[in-house]
Amino acid sequence: MAKESMKARERKRAKMVEKYAAKRATLKAAGDWEGLQKLPANSSYVRKHNRCQLTGRPRGYMRIFGISRNVFRLMALEGKIPGVTKSSW
Repeated sequence: MAKESMKARERKRAKMVEKYAAKRATLKAAGDWEGLQKLPANSSYVRKHNRCQLTGRPRGYMRIFGISRNVFRLMALEGKIPGVTKSSW
């Protein structure tokens, strides 16, 4: 389980990216690099880090589901993810 402060920091970054997305796009299109430098650093999309939505785990993230591999495995075994079954051969 990730620290609550780390999860909160990622949520804050996500809000900031959303807030400045349009402004960043217009500045990039105009080629105003000085204007981009004046925006907050965390408003850039590349500063975001994928984290599990349930536990906040930063590694082993599965983009399709938005959760980490550990949570995915538990949910799949419990039958909570439609269409996913344990394979055997």
